[in-house]
Amino acid sequence: MIASRTRSRAENSGGLSRRDLLRAALVGAGGVALGGTLAGCATPNAASSGRTSVMIWDLFSGGDGALMQEMVSVVAAANPEIAVESTTLAWGPPYYTKLAMASSGGRPPEAAIMHMSRLAGYAPGGLLEPFDLDALSALGVGEEHFAPAVWEKAQFDGQLYALPLDTHPYIAFHNPTIIQEAGLATADGKLDLDAVAGADNFLAAGRALADVTGETGVGWGYQRDPAGCWRMFWGLYSQNGGGYELTPGRPAELDEEAAAEVFEFLQAMVDGTVAAKNQDGNAASARFMSQRTGMMFAGEWDLPMFRDALPDVGATQFPAIFDTPANYADSHAFVLPRQAQPDPAAREATYRVLAGLLKEGLTWASAGHIPAYQPIVEEPAYQELTPQRDYAPAAEVAVFDPDAWFTGGGSDFQTRMADAMTDTLAGQAPPRTAVTRMLSEMDRFLALPNPA
Repeated sequence: MIASRTRSRAENSGGLSRRDLLRAALVGAGGVALGGTLAGCATPNAASSGRTSVMIWDLFSGGDGALMQEMVSVVAAANPEIAVESTTLAWGPPYYTKLAMASSGGRPPEAAIMHMSRLAGYAPGGLLEPFDLDALSALGVGEEHFAPAVWEKAQFDGQLYALPLDTHPYIAFHNPTIIQEAGLATADGKLDLDAVAGADNFLAAGRALADVTGETGVGWGYQRDPAGCWRMFWGLYSQNGGGYELTPGRPAELDEEAAAEVFEFLQAMVDGTVAAKNQDGNAASARFMSQRTGMMFAGEWDLPMFRDALPDVGATQFPAIFDTPANYADSHAFVLPRQAQPDPAAREATYRVLAGLLKEGLTWASAGHIPAYQPIVEEPAYQELTPQRDYAPAAEVAVFDPDAWFTGGGSDFQTRMADAMTDTLAGQAPPRTAVTRMLSEMDRFLALPNPA
């Protein structure tokens, strides 16, 4: 273990001073200025019609945005006494900055979408309000309706601060024809997860796939993709039993042996045969879609793109390379930004709208996301969705980003972690170099005061 030291934390004054607003900006984006375009749909003249207005912010564009608007329309039609307003902002640091500023100012939307990996940067500072479990239960939403790993991540200090909409894991896509020719398919044509379990078996499977394609076996684009690098490492590190300790003011702690073993495996995988050397995400995707690799590591959100090129594309949860099944994932979740003057009618209406959106999860699943509300996954209609049903078990072994104010989707933390891995993944430095550099970068974050 690394020797630790302590330092005092800055106290939270609790007021809404100019300093609070600046801190909110730091929580959202490390000081990045507000930006991004706004788009959305709204029910006009809510005030004049006497209906209760519920505003929801989200960060969904493209196909996801269209699906969310479809879901909002259905819920709004089922609740004519509620004027549901949906606003889409550009995802990334600007979104989280704007949300933090609105919460600190006490005039935010009634609800907003947040990656659950960012929850640790918001809930501790009072930027969010916890959900009332009794109110949710009355609407048919409770702990029993969510995968334990997802429900646990939604908690802070013993209270529910996020209502999960989905789980979106980092998974293994595959070409059914190629895995069949390589002898890696089950009787029903799916990827045989037992055949790719364990580092040695996986590398052998990658070489068998390469024999079929004549190029490489597995697609993984790690160059210029900080999120992809981090997702791969953290998922494998969790499979290898690695723990962590990220305490402000103290040196970061990782299981250095477990982390080094992960990089030993990744170096062996990126050998030019199992997986291509020096490849970025676009090149890896192009190889997979042109059938020059048989397997591809990517987020389930890439399903629509892959399906356009390979209509019968398959997918499974992440293979168990190490001893403990684990699958890196994040989750889109609804949160309740802090209101300076809470409106009981608006809050009651908000719960009804959010519960309704969860129950429209079958629509959301069409884009590839795993509905967090498990009754949707259990429906016969969902079980007919392929390959969604095949990787749905990933939610049961989901592992999320470490809990710290600076981690999470779209964060500078992921970029810095990927930079620390670069030389090792390129074969220019030994595995322990990446571990040492990652710890050093973690220490830099832990030396900063928590803006919340």
